[in-house]
Amino acid sequence: MIKRRQFITLLGGAAAAWPLTAHAQRPTMPVAGVVSGQSENADARNAAAFRKGLAETGYVDGQNVTIEYHWLDGQYNRLPALMADLVHRQVTLIATTGSVPAALAAKAATATIPIVFAVGGDPVKLGLVASIPRPGGNATGINDFLNEVIAKRLRLLHDVLPNATRIAVLVNPANAASTESTLQGVQEAASAIGLQTNILNATTVSDIDAVFAGFTRERPDALFVAGEAFFASRAMQFVTLAARDRIPASYSLRDYAIAGGLMSYGTDLAEMAHQVGVYAGSILKGAKPADLPVLQPIKFNFVINLQTARALGIEVPPGVLSITDEVIE
Repeated sequence: MIKRRQFITLLGGAAAAWPLTAHAQRPTMPVAGVVSGQSENADARNAAAFRKGLAETGYVDGQNVTIEYHWLDGQYNRLPALMADLVHRQVTLIATTGSVPAALAAKAATATIPIVFAVGGDPVKLGLVASIPRPGGNATGINDFLNEVIAKRLRLLHDVLPNATRIAVLVNPANAASTESTLQGVQEAASAIGLQTNILNATTVSDIDAVFAGFTRERPDALFVAGEAFFASRAMQFVTLAARDRIPASYSLRDYAIAGGLMSYGTDLAEMAHQVGVYAGSILKGAKPADLPVLQPIKFNFVINLQTARALGIEVPPGVLSITDEVIE
């Protein structure tokens, strides 16, 4: 889905028919192509945070920059064509918020258009940058320590449910980088804690329904949902099914816990999107991605929904409550 605020008003009918020559005329204002793995509704808070960061550098959508949004809603197969189109139209900058596949697709599509990303996993190992302090190419952004977060989240789930031994781990194989990181982090942490894991896959809405339907045959003690953009877009589906089947679940984002999920631990994706906006504005002002160090968040949020815990008959240990950043009553 594409949303061009002020775009058609400024350019009239020309927006629908960009010149197809290699020397296509650039628009009068810089264009920031923003790509999210989530749906438009799920990404609303992050989109607002990106605009806020951009505005802090002096760029306001529709006034001196055009923000062109692209929401994938988990349809990662759209990325090659989408990135090819952005590069062909010579957008000024590509920003990817919370999506490793989008960042990798942007990097594969261009070595010249600046890219600002927010990703989990090591951006050096992913091939996005040469190093954290000196990216050295056309990309920079934010890295959220995904592997470390995964291990800590599994340990916190064990702290909340000390008697749980069988953990279902749900990943999206369409997001290969997220799946690999999740499985590596979970398997290492599970082995250290003594947990048994059962890896399950879902790439569509119906797949998620099928996973929960399968719990009637083989019920886990708890569910660990991978931090993944498509899953984040389906937060309400997860929370509703988990409540229906009385499955304690751990999630990566606060939004799940706010919606009624048992617990979440991870970085604030909106804050990362805000920093992506700040970096995007700096680049529009002339900074080079090669010179902007990859930033790493210093705060991770642990949220417990006590109302959900009570509904599931779970008594959260006082020691766990003492280290939460937010308790939802």
